[in-house]
Amino acid sequence: MSPIIRFDQVSVTAHGKTILSNISFALFPGEKAVLCGKSGSGKSSVLRTLLGLHPLQLGTVYFQEKPLTPLSVQTIRSCTVYIGQEPMLGAESVRDALLLPFQFKAHRDNRPTETQLIEVLQRLQLPADILCRQSNRISGGEKQRIALARGLLLGKKLYLLDEVTSALDAESKKAVFDVFSDPNLTVLSVAHDPEWLERCGIVFELEAGRLTQVKRHGNP
Repeated sequence: MSPIIRFDQVSVTAHGKTILSNISFALFPGEKAVLCGKSGSGKSSVLRTLLGLHPLQLGTVYFQEKPLTPLSVQTIRSCTVYIGQEPMLGAESVRDALLLPFQFKAHRDNRPTETQLIEVLQRLQLPADILCRQSNRISGGEKQRIALARGLLLGKKLYLLDEVTSALDAESKKAVFDVFSDPNLTVLSVAHDPEWLERCGIVFELEAGRLTQVKRHGNP
């Protein structure tokens, strides 16, 4: 099996400062990995680099074993769900936010039914009546789960998550854990939450933009 993501000696600079230095790792389909380290260690920069938001100074990023270039970056973006701490939902109501991608030609034929919308919300401990609420009147944790629900409705398999459990209560967090226990989903995340780290099979430790340690299932 080939890795879905591979960084090969990647270095990145931004505003004249090196933010990633000689990073190499691979992530295979179905694996759950977490990037951890102090603030400013480069965790979120790894996710942004993967999405083509930081140009490479050195090295190569591969997605499904094809090099990431300015021309090919749309491929990974179309296959990926990125969820930050405060996602932009892009629509006035929660219902419109969930249905937004299905307005485009690529997804128009797969528009979910009302039943499917409610089912995915229930999986994430969200009430059906949230569909009628305004996007600017829901909490950060609710926005994260709405963004996740949208990815699930689209059938996405690769999730890039930045502190996605930070605003969740215990019940909501468990619902998110349960969703990502699916072996068909691949996850690369940034987190400090000890529970999240325990549930990830791979822990990448970063310090000052360098990958200092890789732990698998809690073992170095």
